[in-house]
Amino acid sequence: MTTYVELITKVKMPILGLGTWQSPIGKVREAVKFAIHVGYRQFDCAHVYQNENEIGDAIQEKIEEGIVTREHLFVVSKLWCTFHEKSLVKGACQNTLVALKLDYLDLYLMHWLMGFKAGEGLFPADENGMIIPSDTDFLDTWEAMEELVDAGLAKSIGISNFNCEQIKRLLNKPDLKYRPVNNQIWPKSENFFLLNDPKLKEIAAKYRRTSAQVLIRFHIQRNVSVIPKSVTPHRIEENFKVFDFELTKEEMETIRSFKRRCRICLINM
Repeated sequence: MTTYVELITKVKMPILGLGTWQSPIGKVREAVKFAIHVGYRQFDCAHVYQNENEIGDAIQEKIEEGIVTREHLFVVSKLWCTFHEKSLVKGACQNTLVALKLDYLDLYLMHWLMGFKAGEGLFPADENGMIIPSDTDFLDTWEAMEELVDAGLAKSIGISNFNCEQIKRLLNKPDLKYRPVNNQIWPKSENFFLLNDPKLKEIAAKYRRTSAQVLIRFHIQRNVSVIPKSVTPHRIEENFKVFDFELTKEEMETIRSFKRRCRICLINM
């Protein structure tokens, strides 16, 4: 059974990883250590999550214990919007590497296509609470991302939260050196309510699984990498137990039919 996705660079990315968004300081270290124990090898991080130091501590502890090697792990992080100026991209990546205590990232993503005003704040806002944008173009930012690959700081580069037209603009960029290997997107669970959908619960009951396990399995069978987040040990372990059952074609179609089509995130700009 497939446990990885092959990227266009021929690199194999684990198909299931641990998300660390909103994983609090004081809990994320133990969560990552437990996840490695369970069998997770992909870890999704970001500068804006403000917890990369603890994640790095956990990874290093498990490497020093001989549980894993660096080569066994697939570590992802993301360029935050206040670092979109070309001159700031390399330094932002290097700061993430210092925090994670790594020499390179397996995958570095542009977290969002829009740049924010550079400075110390993560969400620079005006007197009306509106985000202050920068005058950067994500195509220029991408050129600086490409330099990270050449410098050996990132094995692959990708994007996050881009729509179809934005992806096309990037792929049609003149002199594009490295294509994005992925587009990471995320749902806000309060917008979807899928876990309580009667049809989904019926499928879950058939396999004696949770609704979350069925949704994770659904994406795996579509060859889509999934990064559920949790700091709760039994949830971390439960989310990983999705490789010993398979949804039928009819069940896959049922889940596809949900089509909530919600806007996943709003940023006031």
